[in-house]
Amino acid sequence: MELVEKLLKGDTRSVARAITIIEDGGEETHAILKGIYPHTGRAAVIGVTGPFGTGKSSLINKLASALRREDKKVGIVAVDPTSSFSGGAILGDRIRMRDHFLDTGIFIRSMATRGQMGGLARATGDVVDVMDAAGFDTVIVETVGVGQDEVEIVNLVHTTLVVLVPGLGDDIQTFKAGLMEIADIFVINKIDMGNWELVKTQLEMMLALAEETRAWRPQIVETAANDGIGIDKLMEQIGKHQDYFLHSNEHDEKDKKKSLHRMRDILSDRIWSALQGHLSGQETLDSLVRRIVKKEIDPYTAVDYLTGKILQLENLEKRTE
Repeated sequence: MELVEKLLKGDTRSVARAITIIEDGGEETHAILKGIYPHTGRAAVIGVTGPFGTGKSSLINKLASALRREDKKVGIVAVDPTSSFSGGAILGDRIRMRDHFLDTGIFIRSMATRGQMGGLARATGDVVDVMDAAGFDTVIVETVGVGQDEVEIVNLVHTTLVVLVPGLGDDIQTFKAGLMEIADIFVINKIDMGNWELVKTQLEMMLALAEETRAWRPQIVETAANDGIGIDKLMEQIGKHQDYFLHSNEHDEKDKKKSLHRMRDILSDRIWSALQGHLSGQETLDSLVRRIVKKEIDPYTAVDYLTGKILQLENLEKRTE
């Protein structure tokens, strides 16, 4: 496939074209992903998550600059909120990363969540694979920034940065069950605002109380991204975690979890597509939902019905073999 061949040589136009096809669910999607998959697994993948307003994009902007000084190619996947009008991404992150627009060693792609939960778009993992196969040394994934539900990032990346800012106060407790448990590195950004010591103290207390279930103890780094303060220290900690990750059992375990997670997503999409193609007449998913809303049937009965349809479809395929 010519597109895949060009992509593997690092052609940025082919990278952009492949990502567009994958996002749109085009017919070539499977062929592209099948062609690039043997060439993935080489890039260091960093996830950046945290609440709105913590300066994630500004932080990524500085991290990208630091990586470029090390002559590394950088891919950035910025998952933005979905526009309620077009269904596309609101490209705020691209605007904040305008310093890199003319740098051919950096490729930035904004993606819309399109209703997907967990702070990521459905195709994010596939887009990371495209950038990986295209020869980017580091791929940075920024989640949309909606709060403690953004834990899906841990299934995709090697190193997870959770970004917080001064002024959260007791609200930091609300993130404990979600974001607080997935961090490899906590970044207290915007320390120029003052009062950041309170956030650090709370983090240290929570880490001290946490059960020692991980060999890697999450680190805390203070930054003021807009001024470049603390970026060198953050790069150092990222390097230490990546070295630990590559030489620990976590590498294999995370690859297994990632593969299982991706298979479940693909299987879910395939099942829904098969069901929609198999239902006809008055039998539609929308009609079942309406019946549930009217209390004519319960959700479990609806799922039993759909499961029966799947079995019918399977038996039909067996008879035609």
